[in-house]
Amino acid sequence: MVSVEPDLLLPTASVGKLFLLLELAARLEAGTLSPDQPVDRRSVAPVADSGLWQHLMTDVLPLGDVAQLVGSVSDNWASNALLDLVGIEAVQSRAQSLAPGGSTLLDLVRDRRGPEHPPTLSLGCASDWLALMSALATGDGLGRATSLRVLEWLRHGLDLSMVPSGFGLDPLAHADPDGGLRVFSKTGTSDGVRADVGVVMGSHDTWAYAAIASWDPAEGDRRDEVLATMRELGELVRREVSSSG
Repeated sequence: MVSVEPDLLLPTASVGKLFLLLELAARLEAGTLSPDQPVDRRSVAPVADSGLWQHLMTDVLPLGDVAQLVGSVSDNWASNALLDLVGIEAVQSRAQSLAPGGSTLLDLVRDRRGPEHPPTLSLGCASDWLALMSALATGDGLGRATSLRVLEWLRHGLDLSMVPSGFGLDPLAHADPDGGLRVFSKTGTSDGVRADVGVVMGSHDTWAYAAIASWDPAEGDRRDEVLATMRELGELVRREVSSSG
């Protein structure tokens, strides 16, 4: 498999929200949280960019639905409401226990990131995320029920612009196998960052992947180059999980 500087820590934008989902899933399985308990977005300040909740009328949703918003559309307001519920320290502790390479969620989502704030939302390295996504696929080290809950939140993820762009799936309807493939992924996007980690289940094999790219926007926009490379990786994964070899 292709590997380029897998231990290099880079900004990963919203990929770090996966640690929040892992913390929530563990608490749900332990019974300290309930999927139907209400979460009120008014507990935190509104935040824009990715997400749907900012465009909906209701202020209160069940916790399970709020987590689904994070898994499906990387909802920023939903992420901050859930972080307010469990505390970022707990999420960072969960990350420390699962990611020896230093991958973590550094902060909540902010419309404006000033010098007094962490410089980026999250950091991650491919080696951490490859191991974590592999663990989600098997349940090893995370617990099968916890893993399945997180995968359920990810199975409707709408952003297939990176590695899964090589799979030919319908971004709006790919929860069921299509062409023998199912994908569970989490992406992160910001200026100079494209990150994508996931699990691909095929007719003959299951593969985990982690692709993280970071560049200085002041030196030019490299997104087309990066996305083309990620698509090539997706095409490679598709061949591997679909082959009978």
